[in-house]
Amino acid sequence: MTAMLDLNEATRPGLKAKRVNVDFPDWMVQSLDREAHRLGVTRQSLIKLWIADRLDRQYLG
Repeated sequence: MTAMLDLNEATRPGLKAKRVNVDFPDWMVQSLDREAHRLGVTRQSLIKLWIADRLDRQYLG
């Protein structure tokens, strides 16, 4: 069946990225960077992971 689909045009609803800007105090950025380095991920990835985790717990129980 996938042979009949044009996967170059396929999208996944609800996953379109939207840029947001958030200002953090310097001490918080330094803490984020330390934790991101410890985990071997980028600061942006760490923030996304933490927010996703919090939202999952908040709305999915």
